[in-house]
Amino acid sequence: GESIAVNGVCLTVIAFDAGSFQADASTETLGLTTLGRLAVGAAINLERAMRPTDRLGGHLVSGHVDGIGRVLSIHDDARAQRWRFAAPAPLLRYIAKKGSICVDGVSLTVNEADDAGFEVALIPHTVAHTRFAHTGVDDAVNLEIDLVARYVERLLGQGAAA
Repeated sequence: GESIAVNGVCLTVIAFDAGSFQADASTETLGLTTLGRLAVGAAINLERAMRPTDRLGGHLVSGHVDGIGRVLSIHDDARAQRWRFAAPAPLLRYIAKKGSICVDGVSLTVNEADDAGFEVALIPHTVAHTRFAHTGVDDAVNLEIDLVARYVERLLGQGAAA
C-alpha cells in the first residue's frame, strides 16, 4: 500500500519482492502519462514517497501528472545541457520563468517559457542520475505543473484548474 513514483507518476504498490514490485494503473493514468508506452527493461526514475522528516530538495511534487510533453531540443553549454520541451497548450499558462516544473519526476527550474514550451538547464549530475541519460529529442515525458500555480488560479477564480 505504499506510494512510489515511476517517472513522476504516483502509484500504489500492491505486491513486491526483493527485485520487483507490482502496481495498478487506471485508464486515466495510462492516458495522461507515458506509463503505457514503457517497454520492458526501459530506464525509469523510481522514487519512494517523501516522509515528513525528509529534506525537500526541490519543489513539492504530488505525482499527479498533468500531461505529456515532448523533448524538442538538447544543447550543451559550458556547464550544463539546455533542454527545450513542448507542453500541452492548457498547461503552458502554469509554466513561468524561474518557476518550478516536474519532468518525469524530476523537480526542475524553468529557465525560459513561452507560448510553445519551456526550457530548463540540466547539470551533468542530474543527467547522469536520472532517466535523462536515456532520453532524447522527440521522446515523450510526463509533466506536472507547480501545485502552487494550480491552487492560486483556483482561489482567484480565474477558471478551471488543470
